[in-house]
Amino acid sequence: MKKIFLIFLFVLTSLSLFAQDKKVYHAKIEGDIDLGLAPFVRRVITEAEKNGASAIIFEINTFGGRVDAATQIKDAILNANVLTIAFINKRAISAGALISISCNKIAMATGGSIGASTVVDQEGKKVSEKYQSYMRGEMRATAEKNGRRTDIAEGMVDETIVVKGLDDSTKLITLTSEEALKWGFADTIAENLQEVLKAFELEGANIIHVESNWAENFVRFLNNPIISSMLIMIGLIGIYTEIKTPGFGFAGIIGLSSLALFFGTSFILQLATIIEIVIFIIGLILIIVEIFVIPGFGFLGIGGVILIVAALFLSLINMNFAFDLNLLWTAIIQLAVALAGSLLVIGSILKYLPKSTPFNKLILSDAITGKAGFNSSPDFNSLLGKEGVTLTQLRPTGIVVINNERFDVVTEGDFVEKNIKVKVIKIEGVRIVVREIQ
Repeated sequence: MKKIFLIFLFVLTSLSLFAQDKKVYHAKIEGDIDLGLAPFVRRVITEAEKNGASAIIFEINTFGGRVDAATQIKDAILNANVLTIAFINKRAISAGALISISCNKIAMATGGSIGASTVVDQEGKKVSEKYQSYMRGEMRATAEKNGRRTDIAEGMVDETIVVKGLDDSTKLITLTSEEALKWGFADTIAENLQEVLKAFELEGANIIHVESNWAENFVRFLNNPIISSMLIMIGLIGIYTEIKTPGFGFAGIIGLSSLALFFGTSFILQLATIIEIVIFIIGLILIIVEIFVIPGFGFLGIGGVILIVAALFLSLINMNFAFDLNLLWTAIIQLAVALAGSLLVIGSILKYLPKSTPFNKLILSDAITGKAGFNSSPDFNSLLGKEGVTLTQLRPTGIVVINNERFDVVTEGDFVEKNIKVKVIKIEGVRIVVREIQ
């Protein structure tokens, strides 16, 4: 009897230790489905696989979001080498439905819903058949991969799909918890995480709750359309200001840092590739060559501008989803706002900077007079209206030769190459202001 008791105690202890060895990762997918969520899901899967987890439970509560983001998440889940469980706690609508059916198992809370995955525009209106066909294919293939009914998955996208006993050809399919269980789309109904564990024989497992880290939150913040547009604008303004001023300083550092954040975020979110980054660098080099090597602004400069704009646009949109008008319009608006803001600020710099107090402090002025006991400054009024040729680059200060004499001059803020004809348009003490003769 004693031996039987010891054997029973040993088996019980072994089972307890075995249960404690089980690891289950738990991560929430809630709110709007955006591109910043995909790196988080990939990290959860990587950590679970690396640490030998028994399962991953994705607790889902979302009305949907970006199709490209949902597809990235779906691909990551389908490729996972660990049991994946979707716990639909309230709802998995639209993109959320695609993510849910990509999991090996589905548990739903009472009162939950899944479906309504048709593609709509920003106004909530159904878009053309081209987009619906793509989403139907994604839903059908994902359902097929995990042994779920493909007709129901397609019916969540297309109201013309008929599922006898469930739906006619007039409405999209959205399943309640009970309906999903009845039609084999859900594996169980569970009210909380513990019931999910019990349903899939994971009781007593060590639950590891995973939340997004600061880096992932920072990437999601930078991917916000307003923030990414500001990064583009600051980057372009910084580069322009650096080109117009001598040396390399604060403006250049800020500009390059902003663009690095923009392209880095797009690269992490699989919007940009190394190709877009190289295109941008080539465009920037062409503009610099045009300004510093070849006088004027011609083919190289125009080509550089086109390459820069193209690189920025391509980094705002996943080309695999170029058919999605919502994403295209969002990218176009972002880039248009960034370019318009950049031009507005640059125009303000050209107009007001030469007249500003900080700028004038950099230029020698006629502040010492004869009345104060000093020799009065030279009178340059005779040069007003005279023409000359730049001996050095004017950025915006430099040297001009007028009547075979050299004079220190300043432009109104424009950059002028050497060996270019200029005209004296203003005399302010010893400050000679010139303008390029077009």
